[in-house]
Amino acid sequence: MRRWWTDLTDLVLPAECGGCGKARAVLCTRCRTALSGAPPCRVRPDPEPPGLPAVHAAAPYADEVRATLLAHKERGVLALTGPLGVALAGAVRAGLRGTRRGAGGTGSGEAGAVRRRGPVLLVPVPSARRSVRTRGHDPARRIALAAAGELRRTGTSARVLAVLRQRYAVADQSGLDARQRLDNLTGALTVTPGAVGLLRGGGALVLVDDLMTTGASLAEAARAVRAATAATVESLAGPDTYGRARSAVYPAEAGEGREERKTVPLMAGRYGGDGVIREAICAAVVAASPDSFEINRN
Repeated sequence: MRRWWTDLTDLVLPAECGGCGKARAVLCTRCRTALSGAPPCRVRPDPEPPGLPAVHAAAPYADEVRATLLAHKERGVLALTGPLGVALAGAVRAGLRGTRRGAGGTGSGEAGAVRRRGPVLLVPVPSARRSVRTRGHDPARRIALAAAGELRRTGTSARVLAVLRQRYAVADQSGLDARQRLDNLTGALTVTPGAVGLLRGGGALVLVDDLMTTGASLAEAARAVRAATAATVESLAGPDTYGRARSAVYPAEAGEGREERKTVPLMAGRYGGDGVIREAICAAVVAASPDSFEINRN
């Protein structure tokens, strides 16, 4: 009877902490602190892929945090979804604060504060279909749902829109460098038909993922969202307004050549104000490579 009870509890509670292996803890106090004990930070990979929005991360991808994410993603320790969702919700809040302040930065694609009514929209970066089949779940989507629940619990209206899909199979990212990952993913994502109205109908739009390494996945997700919403907003604002707005956001003398070529999202009129289209996308992740936190050091 005692053995049966032990086996049953192992199905409900993990036998060890997902971060350090401590017995009988979903996530021990030390590992929980490593995951979400510090304020989320703005992070930026180097090199930074074109089109990457501002990204905030809850913790560096190292030690206990790395072990926790791998336990959730690869070993299917789904009891870790809650703590990971709390960490992601903190990164989302940090990103929203930055957007409201209009915090800018080279290469971020930001261009002033954006205020949109409606719930915060969390758009998870999708996993490859074969990975979902192998793992039995989509980690980013699962964590996004937990983060939305945490945001609602703490007073922020939020919902998850899993509207991104892979257009074709891509190569395994492991072993690829930053340039190869960017080439591998460029053009791979698209917004599902009929979802553009959902993207435009809510509040701030936050791309979410469990991990950022080179930023290629988030940059491609942002490109797909921008491409899907561009035609709709241009039809509302008019082609002449769109052209003037893009010039106002990215003047020719900006000095960032790749910034001049960006197609930014498409907030004009009463959202952008003064006929200027403003960036309406930010991103949040549970963890990012430690090197990407370097921008926060003096």
